[in-house]
Amino acid sequence: MFYDQAKIYVKGGDGGAGAVAFRREKYVPEGGPSGGDGGRGGNIVFVGDEGLRTLVDFRYKRHYKGERGDHGQAKNMSGRSGTDTILRIPVGTMVFDDGTGETIADITEHGQRVVVAAGGRGGRGNARFMSNTNKAPTLAENGEPGVEHWLRLELKLLADVGLVGFPNVGKSTIISKVSAAKPKIADYHFTTLVPNLGVVDMEDGESFVMADIPGLIEGAHTGAGLGHEFLRHTERTRLILHVLDISGSEERDPLEDMRIIQDELRLYSPALAERPVIIVANKMDIPGAEEHLQRLKDEVKDQHEIFAVSAATGEGLQALVYHIAQVLPDIPAPQIVSLPAEHRVTKAETDKRFEIRKDEGLFVVEGSEIEKHVKMTFFDREASVYRFQNILKMMGIDDALREAGIKEGDQVEIAGVKFDWV
Repeated sequence: MFYDQAKIYVKGGDGGAGAVAFRREKYVPEGGPSGGDGGRGGNIVFVGDEGLRTLVDFRYKRHYKGERGDHGQAKNMSGRSGTDTILRIPVGTMVFDDGTGETIADITEHGQRVVVAAGGRGGRGNARFMSNTNKAPTLAENGEPGVEHWLRLELKLLADVGLVGFPNVGKSTIISKVSAAKPKIADYHFTTLVPNLGVVDMEDGESFVMADIPGLIEGAHTGAGLGHEFLRHTERTRLILHVLDISGSEERDPLEDMRIIQDELRLYSPALAERPVIIVANKMDIPGAEEHLQRLKDEVKDQHEIFAVSAATGEGLQALVYHIAQVLPDIPAPQIVSLPAEHRVTKAETDKRFEIRKDEGLFVVEGSEIEKHVKMTFFDREASVYRFQNILKMMGIDDALREAGIKEGDQVEIAGVKFDWV
């Protein structure tokens, strides 16, 4: 089954906890702390795979969690790091953060690797906290939580040539004649419900990929027909073949069809209006085609090349294929979409270390940095609590709470953990 959209949840593995331990060997005086660090959590990694053509695997399993790192042990032994979780994904897939809409990755090459959810680092053992003033530290860190978020996946097929046009103009017949693709072909509208890919092999060993985009109609860019679902597959094509029913057998004017489809492509993406176009006048074997073909030539003139073909009989298809193979090497690949620079700058300017809000007498402190410290602190150890209090002071949270009007006995909540203010 063909699926070109999916929504999944990914979470990197949590880091292992650091250990609190001391050397107690018979002939080692003052052995000191020997608690090892926790292992790093496993990453969630996307790998591009050109053998995949659909996101169907992500429709049935939507939650992916990385392996947790092992805890540290005595004798300065670090925990084992979690194994990365590798998820193979079709080439041509764009990955977005579903919450913010930010572009995370654009998988465009076979074997391309992208970490979409990093594992957390392992917590430090007490051996890492030894100093000249603290020879026997009793504190250690919990493992850092892995990155987690919901991702939205959009597959945009990577094809050299895209066939566009109204339903039932012969796109599926053309791709079936020039490649090994076997799309469903019938004499009614919207026969093709999913994009079809076909590899066109030339006699000299060269080849190119052709995509049959399901039928577009007026208003496709707003969701009419199937255009809203499949217009995205035209974005990666280098050359557009605009197929017309030049005979007018559907009781539509071919010139009006051409104008409508060109407008839909432009309204969906202005970049598509600049893409090279070849007009394919199909169904030349039907009476009345010659008259419409002459009107088309008078209208288009030198703006686009026109190839008169009959997909049913095969007439003109070989010349079309040879011409495509000749012009494709000179057409650059579409520019890959990337995160706008202004978005990155805005994000950097508006980020704050923490924010405080009051919720019915409860002071809630929010911020990724302080929330991470909460999750990495062992609150059942006095030394760890003392260190956490120093972190609050150094970050300025103590002073900010006083300015917000906190009083003795009020409660503070950070990352779901509540504290009494004293």
